[in-house]
Amino acid sequence: MKDAQAATVQAPAAPAPWRVAILAFDDVEALDLAGPYEVFTTATRMHARQHTGAPPLFDVRCVAREAGPGAAVRARAGLRIVPDAGFADTAPADLLVVPGGVVDGALACPATLAWIARTAAAARVTASVCTGAFLLAAAGIVRDGAVTTHWEDIDDLRARFPQLDVRAGVRWVDHGGTGRLFTSAGISAGIDLSLHLVERLAGRALAERTARQMDTPWNPDPRSIPQP
Repeated sequence: MKDAQAATVQAPAAPAPWRVAILAFDDVEALDLAGPYEVFTTATRMHARQHTGAPPLFDVRCVAREAGPGAAVRARAGLRIVPDAGFADTAPADLLVVPGGVVDGALACPATLAWIARTAAAARVTASVCTGAFLLAAAGIVRDGAVTTHWEDIDDLRARFPQLDVRAGVRWVDHGGTGRLFTSAGISAGIDLSLHLVERLAGRALAERTARQMDTPWNPDPRSIPQP
């Protein structure tokens, strides 16, 4: 019979969480890392309140060169961060976040640059905060086009990577307008960019609710930044 031969219709599978990998390294700026971490984990909580039983929206992990018992990185101000995974054992990421800080050590580490290049190549979206733009450039992720960084490091980024169009006075830049590669200015701009990514991936209402829950004044306009 036709009915007996018909394939069983199954309900569509719930979307899998976005896997977010945030790079951790010695002398990272604590809020460059913690700001995006807070945005994506708070967005996940807000989403769960409205979608009971749904999978988490974001699965957020801190990734460093090494992980395991006793492994930790020391942030710029001395805060110790215990990573969730190391370069060798982390799962592929859908969204890579490269924070800034004092990046000299990370720039001099071939394993770190190789991991950034490998992870960004497989990720659906890559974003940097502050001097994380130096790491994206050194890893070959951005070779030309518009980028930004912390206002204090604009001249240095231009000098080190003269092929880049380094923009001042903006909060974040969508490189090439593709929605796949972003660079942002310092600390609070990284939070604004993360909220923008929540908006792109899950809607404006969730981004606004996340900002409200964090008590942060979200500036969704990438073109404006207070001048020092």
